[in-house]
Amino acid sequence: MTPAAPLPRVVIAGLSGDSGKTVVSLAVLLAAREAGLPVRAFKKGPDYIDAAWLAWASGHPTRNLDTFLMGFDRAAGSFLRHATPEGLSLIEGNRGLYDGADAQGTHSTAELAKTLGAPVVLVVNATKATRTAAALVLGCQRLDPDVRIVGVVLNRVAGARHERVLREAVESICGIPVLGVLPRASGDAPIPGRHLGLVTPEEFTQTGPLERNLLELARGRLDIEALLAMARQAPLLNCPAAETSQPPDGRGLKVGYVHDAAFTFYYPENLEALAAAGAELVPVSALSDGSLPPDLDALYLGGGFPETHGARLAANRPFLEAVRGAALAGLPIYAECGGLMLLSEAIVWQGESYPMAGVLPFRVEVCPAPQGHGYTVLEVDAPNPFFPVGLTLRGHEFHYSRLVAEGAPPPTACAVRRGTGTRGGRDGVVLGNVWAGYTHLHALGTPEWSRAVIGAARTFQPVRRAKSGRRP
Repeated sequence: MTPAAPLPRVVIAGLSGDSGKTVVSLAVLLAAREAGLPVRAFKKGPDYIDAAWLAWASGHPTRNLDTFLMGFDRAAGSFLRHATPEGLSLIEGNRGLYDGADAQGTHSTAELAKTLGAPVVLVVNATKATRTAAALVLGCQRLDPDVRIVGVVLNRVAGARHERVLREAVESICGIPVLGVLPRASGDAPIPGRHLGLVTPEEFTQTGPLERNLLELARGRLDIEALLAMARQAPLLNCPAAETSQPPDGRGLKVGYVHDAAFTFYYPENLEALAAAGAELVPVSALSDGSLPPDLDALYLGGGFPETHGARLAANRPFLEAVRGAALAGLPIYAECGGLMLLSEAIVWQGESYPMAGVLPFRVEVCPAPQGHGYTVLEVDAPNPFFPVGLTLRGHEFHYSRLVAEGAPPPTACAVRRGTGTRGGRDGVVLGNVWAGYTHLHALGTPEWSRAVIGAARTFQPVRRAKSGRRP
């Protein structure tokens, strides 16, 4: 075990999704930074978009803490490594406080809070409710007394009378303070949403006004000092010692990754794992670059919103042809979700068809409803350039798109034991040295991932050098 650490921390949780957790979390982080305090942010669960907004507000990479993907010890270890001993470490929950992967709430925000010894502030949507809101908070308190709920933020409050009755009911019945009251919004949401959740920070053009509005909200509506005091009362935290596995040898390798407004879904740990192996990471833009760097040993295509940038991507034919040419030349390409879409023949969305790289023999249709959403468990059962047969992969998927292929489905490497995948209970489309699937993997939950990418790159490097006439 590592030594106990005094880490001021708090979990911002809710009774359900869309309770207002993200707005509260962003306002608290910005207010703490304005007060000169160092802050770090964490997101419970696998979500990329909320994590990106938390990174914007905190000024530092946000770490996802997902006990289903990485286990409780690795999640706690990640928190211990990245939390700040001064200031505030804020963990935004997901869904409702007790909602997990099963009826027991095994991987819920509540279980993570207990693992981290973190006090919980509960955000309550008080729309058309008064005393009943107190009953809901009381139920959360009594369901598991080991979850230390220390305060409540009331959201979507209609006016002064509504606030007075709510505050009195919660504080008298539940015995904890109301730390904030947010009014019912009269106009558009602070951050606009769309089919996969909020718009990403990279695509939002009004971050300046948003920051000012959130700070004004924090100053007038949230008791930041009381919340910080509660965070400082969190007990000393003991966490398991960090794992000491030897990273793969990636020295001398160049791994490109496509990162722009269309492709933003990358866990920091995934890129860090490749860098820790010694590989040089080369950012590439599918929107503005006309080609790929000529000396890449592998390419990582993360997820994102290629459909909303379909016209720009389709117009950048030089880049798409470069990707297609690299795939035909044997470049190892690892693609997740949006990356799979870029490699397809075309993206079909809202009545338009946008030609893509044409590496994979299918089109991708974006539908009005989710086609796969939740955790996935894959069993690798066919040869492929990345993972050994027999390996189990735990990941997650959230996609509105589906494959549309003429004739037989493309070959795949994995049986889906939980989740949806590409089609027919399969995931991980394999063509040459390309792997493309809907499952996202986290490097802490699947340490084999960085070894797979580095191993494929190492195998390809002498082939590339031979074709270019360069000696090792």
